[in-house]
Amino acid sequence: MHRELKNANRFTGFTLVEVVVASALLIIAIVPILQALTSAQVTGRIIERKTRSLTLAQGKLDEIRARSIYNYDDSFSETSVSLDSSYLCSVVDTSGGSNIRTIEVLVGYDENNNGVLGNDEVEVTLATLVAKRW
Repeated sequence: MHRELKNANRFTGFTLVEVVVASALLIIAIVPILQALTSAQVTGRIIERKTRSLTLAQGKLDEIRARSIYNYDDSFSETSVSLDSSYLCSVVDTSGGSNIRTIEVLVGYDENNNGVLGNDEVEVTLATLVAKRW
């Protein structure tokens, strides 16, 4: 009777091959999951920067529209103005005649912290027409 119990307990548990195969399957499954999480984090950061840039650009356009009511003849051109921590803005003011002008606002994140908004750093470009009011 003692011998039968000893043999019955002998086959319970996992073999080394089973443990190695299960570990390999887990590693193979975890690598794509970690890659997807990294990709999602990078994409989230890009979306966050673009959303913040869009909000700042819209605010700058609203400010220019408000200033143009009373100061239409002033130039609104600016280069690499700091808007919010590391976000920079440039404004291009193009006259389309005496009563209408094109305002273009470029906003982006200053990745290299040099205080200049480079073409590769521009996240959002918004343009509008501003008319002279009488």
